Amino acid sequence: MARRIIDISSPLRAGIASDPPGMEPQIEYLNHSQTAELVCGFFPGLKPSDLPDGEGWAIERVQITTHNGTHLDAPWHFASTMNGGKRAITIDEVPLEWCFQPGIKLDFRHFPDGYVVTAGDVEAELRRIGHDLRPLEIVVVNTRAGSRYGEADYVAAGCGMGREATLHLTSRGVRVTGTDAWSWDAPFIYTAKKYAETDDASLIWEGHKSGREIGYCHIEKLHNLETLPATGFMISCFPVKIAAASAGWTRAVAILEE
Repeated sequence: MARRIIDISSPLRAGIASDPPGMEPQIEYLNHSQTAELVCGFFPGLKPSDLPDGEGWAIERVQITTHNGTHLDAPWHFASTMNGGKRAITIDEVPLEWCFQPGIKLDFRHFPDGYVVTAGDVEAELRRIGHDLRPLEIVVVNTRAGSRYGEADYVAAGCGMGREATLHLTSRGVRVTGTDAWSWDAPFIYTAKKYAETDDASLIWEGHKSGREIGYCHIEKLHNLETLPATGFMISCFPVKIAAASAGWTRAVAILEE
C-alpha cells in the first residue's frame, strides 16, 4: 500500500483576487543581492564581495491577517461565546485531535453562487456517497469557488453553508469543516441583498454564528477538492499557534492510502 499526499491548500499570493479589496495579503520579496549588506551588518568588517557570489539570503516581508490564505478559524472568530455561553476558544486552544481525522467530501459544485446549503442538502449528499457521519470527521465542501481562486469573481463565487446545515454537522460530532470558497457562509453580496429585502439580521453570517450554539472550527480557501474521493482519506490541518488569535494559517493536506 502506498501513501499519497494531496495538497489542499491555496498558495498565499499577492496581486490576485483572493480576498475583498483592501484585505489582500502584501508580500515584498527581497533577493540575495538585496540582503547582502544586511548580512554584513552582523559581522563588522565583512563586505558583500566576501560572501559566496556576493549573496546574502532570500527573505520576504509579509503583511497579512490570520484570515489570508488557507486558514483554520477558531470559535473565537465567530463570537465571544460558544456552547451556550462558555467563552469561545482561540486558535491556540483548539484540540489538536480535531485537526487530524478522516475526511469526508461533499460535492456542492452544482449549486449556484450565493445558494445557502440546507440540512436536507447535506443529508442528500451523504446518502449519495453512502456515508454515515461519525464524530470528529472533517467535512469539506467542494463549491464552484474552488475553480475561481485568484480570479476577479472568486470572493463572490460558490454556495455557502447555512445555520441549519452547519448544525446538522456539528450536532453529530463534527468539529472541523472546510470550504474552497472565501467564506464558509454564502458570499456577502447575496446575503446583503437578502438582508435588504427582509431586514432579517439572522441571515448575516448564519453558518459562522451557529458556533455560538456548538463550538467548531472551519477551514477556508481550500484547494484541489475536486481531486479527492468522497471518503477514504485523512485530513491534516494543524494551525499555526498564535496566542489568543481568531485563526491560524494551515498547510492542509489530504492523505490517501492506496
